Amino acid sequence: MDPLQIVGSLVAILALVGLARWLGLGREPRLTDEDAARRAADEAIAGFVPIRCGLEREGRGALLEDAGGRILLLKPHGSFFAGRVLGSATRADRADKSLSIDSGERRFGRVTLVLEDAAYWEQAINRLEGAGDA
Repeated sequence: MDPLQIVGSLVAILALVGLARWLGLGREPRLTDEDAARRAADEAIAGFVPIRCGLEREGRGALLEDAGGRILLLKPHGSFFAGRVLGSATRADRADKSLSIDSGERRFGRVTLVLEDAAYWEQAINRLEGAGDA
């Protein structure tokens, strides 16, 4: 193989890597504040208007509650956030500020968030039991 062709291929690969980094591809998304969490909630569930927000310490997810008592869980999925309105199959367990949430959906899975108000969210989620699916 021609050395010029090898060098050209390496330059092209490095250019693509640089472009991917510049575009932010492959980077885990972060929620920087409550406004970012509200925007992500609206993208996940159109029309979801939260009145309370629990933002994960590192911005890796959030819990949001609307006026009707529905609770939305946001977690990273690729370069965006996926969201689920939690239902009666959801369970939450707390250890200090760490809240582990089993969404009750095999495909969405279990999510662990470090929250300042983990005790509130644990109670709110576990109250969903018997309330019927949201």
